[in-house]
Amino acid sequence: MDASRRTPSLPARLPRISRSGSWLLWGLIGLNMAVELVLMAADNGIVGSPRWRAQAYYHAAFWAGLLHDWRPNYAVQPWLMFLTYGFLHAGFWHMATNMLALWSLGGMVIRLWGVRDFVLIYFAAMFGGGLCFGLLSDGVRPMVGASGAIFGLIGAWQYRDWHLRRHRGQPLLRLLWGLFVFFLLNLVLWFVLGGQLAWETHLGGFVAGWLAAALLMRFRGPDPETGQAGRGAGDAAG
Repeated sequence: MDASRRTPSLPARLPRISRSGSWLLWGLIGLNMAVELVLMAADNGIVGSPRWRAQAYYHAAFWAGLLHDWRPNYAVQPWLMFLTYGFLHAGFWHMATNMLALWSLGGMVIRLWGVRDFVLIYFAAMFGGGLCFGLLSDGVRPMVGASGAIFGLIGAWQYRDWHLRRHRGQPLLRLLWGLFVFFLLNLVLWFVLGGQLAWETHLGGFVAGWLAAALLMRFRGPDPETGQAGRGAGDAAG
């Protein structure tokens, strides 16, 4: 077959995660775990004060009202909360399930895109998740958790799959199936959690991850053989 007519295809085997990628991923997981474990210890009177969790939420959770007419606790809170909310959780199991998803999806995205693109996708999704929650939610409860960024990793993965299938001329039903699973998962979680699910954050994170991946692939370009991010996308596997 003429090389110029080849279409992108998935690599037979993903490259190993680089050392810097491994350090980054475990650093993110470790930071999230450390914050929650300290707050759990405070909840049980082992360290500090049982008020620590409330104070952490008060100053670092995402409050939709701060995008409207609420008075912040400090000047940069309406901006800083787009970052800090993603490192707080509502308890051990909330943190544990998010970190398990981050370990699984994060490793895959780093292998496919590289470290720098992973960072861009992750924090773009965190911002997008917070923004969507702030615009669509009318509640007065705080929002915490890394799920917005994690759904952004899913969005980037889904974009890449769609991009490769489109260039191979394959049916795009799998994309529709993925979107249906995304909707069904959020619906199930909404019922399980009694309506206490920030679906707006998941939606915003997914869309932001998809758009970030599209922009990165557009400006950096995929490898013509594998569809992986180009040379500028991140450090090489090691």
